[in-house]
Amino acid sequence: MQVLIILSSNDPEVKWNAVRFGNFLLNEGEDVTLFLNAGAVDLYAGDSEAFPIAEQAKMFALSEGVLVA
Repeated sequence: MQVLIILSSNDPEVKWNAVRFGNFLLNEGEDVTLFLNAGAVDLYAGDSEAFPIAEQAKMFALSEGVLVA
């Protein structure tokens, strides 16, 4: 199945969870596209120890997830 996740929040926890969800779907064999809109375009803003967005985004890209901004 093809899945599109539209992310428009700049909240670090929301961004982290959206990318984690994308990684979960990729691990389940789905084709995932993550579309960044509005405040989410700066995906790495808010990256921290509590919300490691960059780490999740790297896993997303290495797992052949598609990131569109």
